[in-house]
Amino acid sequence: MIYTIGDISGAHINPAVTIGFFAARRFEASSVIPYVASQCAGALAASVVLRFLFPQSATLGATVPAGSTMQSFVLEMLLTALLMFVILSVSTGAREKGITAGIAVGAVIALEALFAGPICGASMNPARSLAPALVSGHFSGLWIYLVAPVLGTTLGVIGCRCVRERGCCSGAETADISSI
Repeated sequence: MIYTIGDISGAHINPAVTIGFFAARRFEASSVIPYVASQCAGALAASVVLRFLFPQSATLGATVPAGSTMQSFVLEMLLTALLMFVILSVSTGAREKGITAGIAVGAVIALEALFAGPICGASMNPARSLAPALVSGHFSGLWIYLVAPVLGTTLGVIGCRCVRERGCCSGAETADISSI
């Protein structure tokens, strides 16, 4: 999806990452709510299609912790922090830089889902967890997947500020999103 819609929206399909870009001062405040609303609407539409295609599915892929609540919360937060750190490292403003940016981000998501998915669900995306919960009515542990990713992206921004060059996430590279 990064290569498909990256030139249109910066491939923002994750509300936590959009909020992270705002926290990194790479995204205008006036665009956060419309982006997050669109991301949630897209996820909701996908969940409704899944309900139509698979009416026998009880959860529709709702994210539910397999481990303890605290274990899932901490894992989701750390997974999203690492994801945000990588995204900030391979992006300029709200867009990716270089042809391999999508590979780097996709690889992080795939590896995190591979090792942490069986434990916490590895959602890293509030919209991805909210929509199936709303359509299926399974809200167990939903708060984890709404709160932990947003905290995680904030940690990712802080991590970026600690190790990247001066001005990386402090407003010096604020994106002109009018071209997105």
